[in-house]
Amino acid sequence: MPKPRILLTGVTGYVGGRLVSRLLEFGYRVRVLARDPERLAARPWHEQVEVVAGGMGDLNSLRRALHGIDVAYYLVHSMQTGADFAQRDREYARNFVEAGRETGLKHVIYLGGLLPRDGAPSLHLSSRAEVGAILREGLPCTEFRAGPIIGSGSASFEMVRYLTERLPVMITPRWIDNLITPIGIRDVLSYLLQAAACEPMGVVEIGSTPLTFRQMMLIYAEERGLKRIVLKTPLLAPKLAALWVGLVTPIPNRLAVPLVEGIVHSLVADMSQARRLFPEIHPMEYRDAVRLALARLAEREVKTHWSGALGSAHTYTLQDLEGVIREERTALVDAPPEVVFSAFCSLGGDTGWLVWNWAWRLRGLIDKLLGGPGLRRGRRHPYELLPGEAVDFWRVEQVVPNRLLCLRAEMKLPGKAWLEFEAIPEEGRTRLVQRALFEPRGLSGALYWYALYPIHKRIFSDLARALAQRALRLHRSSAVTTAQ
Repeated sequence: MPKPRILLTGVTGYVGGRLVSRLLEFGYRVRVLARDPERLAARPWHEQVEVVAGGMGDLNSLRRALHGIDVAYYLVHSMQTGADFAQRDREYARNFVEAGRETGLKHVIYLGGLLPRDGAPSLHLSSRAEVGAILREGLPCTEFRAGPIIGSGSASFEMVRYLTERLPVMITPRWIDNLITPIGIRDVLSYLLQAAACEPMGVVEIGSTPLTFRQMMLIYAEERGLKRIVLKTPLLAPKLAALWVGLVTPIPNRLAVPLVEGIVHSLVADMSQARRLFPEIHPMEYRDAVRLALARLAEREVKTHWSGALGSAHTYTLQDLEGVIREERTALVDAPPEVVFSAFCSLGGDTGWLVWNWAWRLRGLIDKLLGGPGLRRGRRHPYELLPGEAVDFWRVEQVVPNRLLCLRAEMKLPGKAWLEFEAIPEEGRTRLVQRALFEPRGLSGALYWYALYPIHKRIFSDLARALAQRALRLHRSSAVTTAQ
């Protein structure tokens, strides 16, 4: 029997980005649905898959993507796109069912979340369950329900990692001792992969041995050789705890809130169905999953990261990986890439830096006093940049016309720094991506970054917002001129 033809959605996400390679290794013919196919061009598997441009909100693109497909993986969610994520996920699931029925889809495989048995689920978990129900009612479906996924770059692992690494003494809410069923990313991929060769199975809960969140942090600490004290208090409400997670870790509040709210009640998987249907899969214990994730981090082999998938909203992430601190902001702009490129390529010199110009001038003065170039160099041309040119106290390291600008800092710093801008086409608009990267030199470099982080965060957030607004104004002005 020929192997079924596969459609994979969510290919830029944490799980989908890893599953595609496994499917190809097993000889499946894979088609992927992507809002921006250009974002896939650098992936090692790009030439081995068929790419269909489109999104879950576009029925026509879903019909094209599902045409001739036997098995589809539904690995998308809108959790990071704003307060209306549940409505958007509901709409996407219904669109998928409609297109799947029209094209004769035989099997949809969905990865959802475990539900508490002793309390009301969070809005996030309720939405995931609703999506599963819509898919099961409309199509032949297998819905895997999983708890926190543990792997290098996963949001749950990063939350445990940063909280444990950064806080020698942790003041935690009383639900720190609720039971949770974690699962390693390798096992998640094994279940998803094997399901492609099976008939639809309905709801299947998956996971390893249940642990408390306290145990998860303490096991991580043991693996890292850290001494940690965990104190329990009844005072931290879920929203407050989530805000604290957002402050201490790189995970933004819009993701930290659902992650924390999801463990306010115990999440324990009933593994009887999974053991019966997949007797050859023996999920690794949490400690082993942590060891494997730490090994991947040490080897710099993080294949996918929780922040890889972008929704339609403005996004912000802070990562401290592999010795480089990376702060990234994005905004979706109603303007073509060349206009967005023009907006960020005109920064510096007489134009200035759009926001907080007094702070940029002060930094330039301090740099000049320390023997650096300061802001006195300006720039050669008001909007044209060439590699190697100076822009105030930056040096142009790379320019890709209508796409990318990378500036390397030449100011006096306890480390190396870059400021990078990118214009990425996305569904008729442009994703403006702004990255600040810093490679600290020793302890002084790390202290420098984090001491100035509150200031940097405000300045760079305002800069990304101002660039998006400027690009929009330029586009509207150009449209008016053309019309005249």
